Amino acid sequence: MLRHAASGYKRSSQLWLHRRYIHTNVIDTLRARHFVQAVTSDAITKRVESPVAVYCGVDPTASSLHLGNMVALMGLLHFSLAGHQAIPLVGNATGTIGDPSGRNTERVALDHQELATNVAGIEAQLIRFFDRGTQYALTRIPSLDPSSLKPVRVLHNADWYKGLGVLDFLGTVGRHARVGTMMARDSVKSRLQSMHGISFTEFSYQLLQAYDFWHLYHHYGCRVQLGGSDQWGNITAGTDLIHRLPGAQPLKVSSESDSTSDEAFGLTIPLLTTASGEKFGKSAGNAIWLDETRTSPFDIYQFFIKTADTDVERFLKMFTLLPLPQIAQTIEEHTRAPHNFIAQKLLAAEVTELIHGTQGVQQALCATQVLFGNRQTLEAQKFTSKDFAAAFAHDQRMVEVARSCIIGKSVADIAVLLGSCKSKSEATRLVRGGGLYWNGAVVEDSKWVPSVEKGDFVGEGAVGIVRTGKTNYRLLRLLDS
Repeated sequence: MLRHAASGYKRSSQLWLHRRYIHTNVIDTLRARHFVQAVTSDAITKRVESPVAVYCGVDPTASSLHLGNMVALMGLLHFSLAGHQAIPLVGNATGTIGDPSGRNTERVALDHQELATNVAGIEAQLIRFFDRGTQYALTRIPSLDPSSLKPVRVLHNADWYKGLGVLDFLGTVGRHARVGTMMARDSVKSRLQSMHGISFTEFSYQLLQAYDFWHLYHHYGCRVQLGGSDQWGNITAGTDLIHRLPGAQPLKVSSESDSTSDEAFGLTIPLLTTASGEKFGKSAGNAIWLDETRTSPFDIYQFFIKTADTDVERFLKMFTLLPLPQIAQTIEEHTRAPHNFIAQKLLAAEVTELIHGTQGVQQALCATQVLFGNRQTLEAQKFTSKDFAAAFAHDQRMVEVARSCIIGKSVADIAVLLGSCKSKSEATRLVRGGGLYWNGAVVEDSKWVPSVEKGDFVGEGAVGIVRTGKTNYRLLRLLDS
């Protein structure tokens, strides 16, 4: 069944290849896909009819991005695919301060080594995300011409704070900031009303983000800033600073509706939330990381498989590049037979491919079959030993052992070796109660010795799967000496 789901979502995607799903204007596309929470001016729609530079910032508070970051990055990817210049900004300067938006307490300060590690990890992920995103888009958008796309430009805001002294900053940026306006920001007001209050350091964060936008505006021609809805105050601080503080060239903003080339715009995206309304992100303790060593392709796949019916259409629009008509048809089919989870399977496969590539989907499907399938479905899929190794890389449930060390070992011995049981006597008791499984089949004799020659192993005769209870799985992978 999973093989059908894996291949089926690709086949159904092909049915829509002759249809152009992206609107002429990227703002229309974003609105249709529920990406637009608010804009600083409706004139942004007119402005993006011609190429423009757009940026979205990410502070390196961890070594990996998470799904909360991905929402805004998907918005930036849409701009890139529409021919605009995308600028993902790594906040290695602002990351030392910490954004108070959406937080009840102050962030713990990062030391220099941790910050450097996080910056390297985030930068590599940003590059990989847009590379894979573009490759994914080429298989979903038939009209997309890769030669028309501008290379994504990853920048670091520490580059323009080097040599900028505190007096220079206060004398330029600080002079144009109004304390009353800063105090009125939601991120500041909520913290002032909390028992912890807010430090001057975090209070000044909005000035640093405003200066980022100002610098990108004057030095990189950036006219649009993209961010989560909790960034509205920081974004408008930037547009305000651009209007107040002139650069090397005077700012020209015409009042005429068709002359917006010099205007600065902000666009916010709804924050991704859990079913209970909590923000997705590492602060909430429920982060789904984009780093496969922290959240495997299988876990990404399973996360989206569990999407509620009320959320699946919205997530298909936001986390995939599938044509909107195909999404509508999928939802219609899902509504008729929700127990088949057609929409969730499509969503899970698409997002896993977007983040981890087609190989990631294969790994997720392999792990899913191991954990939720049976011997017949495993054999039908014809997964190789390497498939299992890739699917459970970085997973402690898989133990690799030399083939020679397993010869003559009983299933009880193997269960102890894998950590499924603490002792052979425990394994024997489980077998008597029908609670020990080998490759999905109930083990009837604890002294039974699995044999490669007799076909007792799957994955080209190199993998054995032990299950105790309903959810306790261990994998044995045999290695040739």
